[in-house]
Amino acid sequence: MIGRMTGAATRGLLVALLIATPALLLPGSDAEASQITLLIAFVAALLTFLEYNSRLPSIVEFRDAPPFNRLRFMSLIFTVLVLSLIARGQTYPTMLTTGLTLLGTILGNAVDFPYSPVRLVVLMLPADASAETVNLVRTSAGLAYLVSLVALIAFLLLVRVMGWPARQGAFNVWVNLPLFDPTAGGDVLHRLQRDARINIALGFLLPFLIPAVVKATADLVVPISVSNSQTMIWTISAWAFLPASMIMRGVAMGRVAEMIQDKRRRAYADAHLQAA
Repeated sequence: MIGRMTGAATRGLLVALLIATPALLLPGSDAEASQITLLIAFVAALLTFLEYNSRLPSIVEFRDAPPFNRLRFMSLIFTVLVLSLIARGQTYPTMLTTGLTLLGTILGNAVDFPYSPVRLVVLMLPADASAETVNLVRTSAGLAYLVSLVALIAFLLLVRVMGWPARQGAFNVWVNLPLFDPTAGGDVLHRLQRDARINIALGFLLPFLIPAVVKATADLVVPISVSNSQTMIWTISAWAFLPASMIMRGVAMGRVAEMIQDKRRRAYADAHLQAA
């Protein structure tokens, strides 16, 4: 019990640190924004603590199948940290921020070709955006996209090379997929395969759809302003993290479907041998 509570508290603190990172690193944060950030960090930390301190599953998927959630969290906090350092370097440059900005500029320019996700993010900006803002968004998008790709490749290696999640022992579908109802109707295997394909397809499409939707709705709603550094950091981080996270979820559900299919195949083979 003490170990579970300690782990839950540690995860809660890490989530709070993730949310507070831009406010801690960026200069010139006003008191009102800092209070709002502190409140959101506290609520997120409390919800994370309650989730992981409970024995029964609630919302978080693959809770007992590490390192799925750890890998996603590490990619998100690393993205937020890197983008915060780049934004801080615009005012207080250091060797670290200059190096990250240079790396992001190279990556951003390399993938900024017609119809690429980075190009669509740049085109999402208003027409009167300054050249500095455009360069900053392109640099941030390039680095964020690289981090998401690295996390995705690492998870694919865990699944295909290291056999995740079978290497962790028995896999409990109810605990690791609390939002998946096996009694909702239809074959569980087919539903898992269908959900896996949908998540992977949406993950590939979201980097293109998000900028297009934001640009299309700019005339109907108040557009997202990236002139604020924190807004820019969270917007770019979400744009890069959500598609990679959905693809990872789709791959994970596909892997669970493969495990169920293999178990059924072995059960059918054993039944056939016993009948013979």
